[in-house]
Amino acid sequence: MTVPPRPLPEPWLADTLAQRVAELESQNKILRYSQANAESASERFETLFSSVPLPLMVVDEHDMVVQANSMAHRRFQPTEFDRPLVSLMPFVREDHLPKVSQAFALAQHEGQAEATEVVFAIGDSGQLTGDLHVRRLETHQEGAEPLVQYICAVIDQGPLLAERQALQHSASVLQERNEQLYAGERRLEAVINSALDAIICVDKDQRITVFNPTAAALFQCAASDALGSPLERFLPNANEALGFMQVSTQALLGELTARTASGKELSVEVSVSVERHNEGETTTVFARDLTARKKAEAQREVLEAQLRESQKMQAVGTMAGGIAHDFNNILGAILGNVELARGDLSADSPALVSLQEIDKAGRRARELVRQILTFSRNEAPQRQPLCLAEVVHETERLLHVTLPPGIGLRLHLAPHTPPVLADATQVEQALLNLCTNAIHAIGEHRGWVDIQLQALEPDTRKRERLGLQPGTYVRLSVQDSGQGMDAATMERIFEPFFTTKPVGQGTGLGLAVVHGVMRTHDGAADVQSVTGVGSTFSLYFPALSTAIAPSAPPEAAPPPAHAPAPAEGQAPHHVFYVDDDTALVFLVERLLRRRGYRVTTFTDPQLAAEALRANPQACDLLVTDYNMPGFSGVDLLREVRQIRPDLPVALASGYVTTEIERSALAEGARALIHKPNDVEELCATVQRLLLAGPSGPPNAPVDPSPAA
Repeated sequence: MTVPPRPLPEPWLADTLAQRVAELESQNKILRYSQANAESASERFETLFSSVPLPLMVVDEHDMVVQANSMAHRRFQPTEFDRPLVSLMPFVREDHLPKVSQAFALAQHEGQAEATEVVFAIGDSGQLTGDLHVRRLETHQEGAEPLVQYICAVIDQGPLLAERQALQHSASVLQERNEQLYAGERRLEAVINSALDAIICVDKDQRITVFNPTAAALFQCAASDALGSPLERFLPNANEALGFMQVSTQALLGELTARTASGKELSVEVSVSVERHNEGETTTVFARDLTARKKAEAQREVLEAQLRESQKMQAVGTMAGGIAHDFNNILGAILGNVELARGDLSADSPALVSLQEIDKAGRRARELVRQILTFSRNEAPQRQPLCLAEVVHETERLLHVTLPPGIGLRLHLAPHTPPVLADATQVEQALLNLCTNAIHAIGEHRGWVDIQLQALEPDTRKRERLGLQPGTYVRLSVQDSGQGMDAATMERIFEPFFTTKPVGQGTGLGLAVVHGVMRTHDGAADVQSVTGVGSTFSLYFPALSTAIAPSAPPEAAPPPAHAPAPAEGQAPHHVFYVDDDTALVFLVERLLRRRGYRVTTFTDPQLAAEALRANPQACDLLVTDYNMPGFSGVDLLREVRQIRPDLPVALASGYVTTEIERSALAEGARALIHKPNDVEELCATVQRLLLAGPSGPPNAPVDPSPAA
């Protein structure tokens, strides 16, 4: 079949086709260009993806690593034996999985997310710490759902973390050092504020920068007022002293005169320390108040003076005890021979005047020895309840005999004064010393002496000054209208051997004895004096709470003791007298024989013991001296106790202490005789012991003489 020929197109159609062909060619060129660009971009992406110095991975929705660059393979699989980089999650440390999952979930919705400091386990023991950056990618497909993938970049934070840890460690160390510095500053501030010395810091211009509380108290100035002030405000000579600090950083400047804010001057000990630094130098001044030290030194000087006086008194006691034996024997011989000489003379003999003067001088010497012994010995006095008014009246009777006509004696005795526990002899001696001194203070002028007696309770200030215990005291005062005393004399008034009288008119023991008497009576002696007006001496005795009955009137003196009459047909009583002093032995022998006794004397106690051993019944009484060289009276007493236990024995001593008395009585002595004693006292003791006989009461010492 014959095909009919096609009709020729229209001219416009040909033009249209040509135009379309041109457009298609143009589009083909664009497509080829786009394809070339796409291929070029893909190559560039691949090159960039491969050469980025960060681990990059493309992960799909199922955690499969679709693509990973070489850095990712090297970091996550450093060796061929390590886990291959197929999935990302197996590399994440277990405790960081929630953080990574949350980052992927956030990238799903937001398009991108970040998980910081994720730890990835690499190999068997390695790890990688980095920030994980996740970004969502979508690839559109024709006729299908978009393909969702995630590009992951891991930024290694290891160096940053190490640096961060180093910075944190440095910050921690710096904070610790700051805390230590702060604590050191606080400790230094506490030390400065609690220091017992005044601490002042000054700058290079000598302006105060530190002023501790001790400095504020010492200089009586608040720290706020002192800061910024020149150092010369408180230490006027500071600049001269600090001038020596050019070559030294520390120096003791010694004692300087400081000035308080009110202008009061005080002595301080100053030391300086200089610290030099880049900004200049800081000077620290340490000032120590010397007031307490000077008071302590003054107190120490007082105590040393008291110690010296105590040692002096101890030496006096030792000396007195040593010389009492010989001196008392001499005085006893003098006074005894005076008594015998009086008996040998007629009443109108002119020698009686000389004997009277000898007797007065001997008794004065005896009283001087008794004063020394009274002050120096340490045994307690024989105290008993005593009414001081009686002592005052007795002293008044003694003073009226020797009172100058121009001086009046007045008594002011409060009624119902409580009694005191005292030794009547010592109190009378102390009062007599005070009255005698008062009369001497008035001298040849007209005046008066007042004796006052009253009970009172001293106030706290006076008790502390005199060292008295709280309670009621009886004050016995002697006031005169003499010339008074200055302060220097009052400070030494009670010192032994201190006297204001001319040489030969005073021993300096009167007030020392008063002080010693008050010390042994638990009391105190006080003195007030005004120059040109007079002085008042007060004795404070602790009062007793119970009253005592008034003493009986004094009895008449007993008649002279004579030997007791022996039984009919018996010889006179025989007395053995032992003493190493020949003069005293001679005196006692004459004295006792004149009184009707038979006397055998010995100067060697060994001979006396031998004579008694040869004839134990040869004597009726043994009187022996206590202090004898080689063989004391106690040794002889022991020998006698073995030879004849019932023989009465009396010990005589010029220095009878508590220890001597206790020792003698323990050995069996019947009496203690104090030398030098009066003739009548010695004879009365001998008579009492002979009357008591061998069966007399043992350990019955004679009443002590005034020297006791």
